[in-house]
Amino acid sequence: MNRKILPWGAAALALLAVAGCRKGEAATERTGLNTAEVTRGDLIIKAEATGTVEPVRSVEVKSKASGEILRLRVDVGDVVAPGALLVEVDPRDVRNRYDQALADLEVARARSEIAKSQLDRSQELLVAGVIAEQEHESRRLEQANALANLVKAETNYQLAELQLEDVTIRAPMRGTIIQKNVEEGQVIQSASGNVSGGTTLFIMANLDNMQVRTLVDETDMGDLRPGLIANVKVDAFPDRTFQGSVQKIEPQATVQQNVTMFPVIVSLENRGGLLRPGMNAEVEILVDQATDVLLVPNSAIVRTTDVGPAALALGLSLSPEDLQQFMRAGRGNRGGTNGGQAGDAASQAPQAQAAAAPAQATPARTTPAAGVQGGPGAMDPTMRARFDSLRAQVDRGEITQDSMRAVMQALRTQAGAQPASATAARAPAGGTMAAPQAEGAPARQTRPAVVFVLRADSVPEPRLIQMGLNDWDNTQVVSGLDGGETLVIVSAAQLQARQQEWLSQIRSRAGSTPFGGGAPGMGGGPGMGGGGRPPGMR
Repeated sequence: MNRKILPWGAAALALLAVAGCRKGEAATERTGLNTAEVTRGDLIIKAEATGTVEPVRSVEVKSKASGEILRLRVDVGDVVAPGALLVEVDPRDVRNRYDQALADLEVARARSEIAKSQLDRSQELLVAGVIAEQEHESRRLEQANALANLVKAETNYQLAELQLEDVTIRAPMRGTIIQKNVEEGQVIQSASGNVSGGTTLFIMANLDNMQVRTLVDETDMGDLRPGLIANVKVDAFPDRTFQGSVQKIEPQATVQQNVTMFPVIVSLENRGGLLRPGMNAEVEILVDQATDVLLVPNSAIVRTTDVGPAALALGLSLSPEDLQQFMRAGRGNRGGTNGGQAGDAASQAPQAQAAAAPAQATPARTTPAAGVQGGPGAMDPTMRARFDSLRAQVDRGEITQDSMRAVMQALRTQAGAQPASATAARAPAGGTMAAPQAEGAPARQTRPAVVFVLRADSVPEPRLIQMGLNDWDNTQVVSGLDGGETLVIVSAAQLQARQQEWLSQIRSRAGSTPFGGGAPGMGGGPGMGGGGRPPGMR
């Protein structure tokens, strides 16, 4: 009895061993896939640039008087108050002109008084009939000339007085002397009396407020605006970060080595006096951030138009219905938010609703895409029926794509006006939605994309997600994934190698493509360009 059973037992063990070997080989083959895990963390979007620290306001100190410098009262690095004495210029020539102007003024005053007295006596003699009218008019002319000479003498005296004050040069503002260009004994030229602008004595600036003039690449200009926080680092203090803000974005671009850049001014407080003019600075401008969010590598994301080639690269076969779901989700939700294009929807909604009314009874498709979360397949039955009927009308040419989007936007708006519990119950797991934001902040745009999730049986499964913020390395996933899930990465080379095969399969099918338009798969690589920056990256 035992002898008869042993051969069957041995055979069973052999089959189990073979099956175990095959499972091991399959597992080994699956582990050869390039994978990445969905993690949770912070995503900070920054625009980086380099620049030079400079004062917000600097002044060239010049002299209105020419002559030899007798004394310098300050040196480089001194902090001076407004009106502080800086330089004394030889005053001899200016004082001589002042004394002469004072003497001329005294003479003019005396002549004016004598002319007035003579005019008064002439008036009395004219009344008494002693002198003729002609002689009296001569006295009046002499008095008018005396007054004119007095005015001229007073003007010359005031000018000489100002010139005497100009030989003592004082600080025009509070600040620090950052450059000295003269020494004692040097003869300087007046700024007002010389065509070259005169001699620059000092350059002084207020170092309490500094700025960094940077050049930012034009690709980052769409995200920048005045008031954004900026972190500045200088080589002198490598472990310290100075915080400032974007003060101004200049409108005129600068081209350096065929790269178009725009000057951006970042203002800084420098109460401690650590920052000095001319320091090289590295600037990071904080554009946006998302804290404690799901993150995936950019290379793990595929465009909705590239689902077919990516599936072929992984050895998967998707049905036309599944591909339609992905394509329509990508076209219908591209760049959308809960806010949407409200203005366009409002203008087109009445016409679109009238066109769509007869089609409400059209049976809805009930086959969801495999692994698809969100999109038409994840809508509630009423919304999904309306979407499918509108899509059918678009395919028949009865309404336009814009009209269909207007109706769908109106429906989403109505759904958003319902109580919070009802809205939460109907919200799709991967549909278009606003990324989490602080209360009162504007909603961020989300964009649809596809990832391949590695299931428990080591088989990749396509899934629709909604992307939020992203940088050069990672992308925020707003919906469609859970933390800890494993994603399969389809490289750009794999995708490109399957593009032609995918197009050949599309052309070989009878009739038009199942996507109601041009053949998909022409996106030219994964949604991130094989690990690059995604379109419309924030």
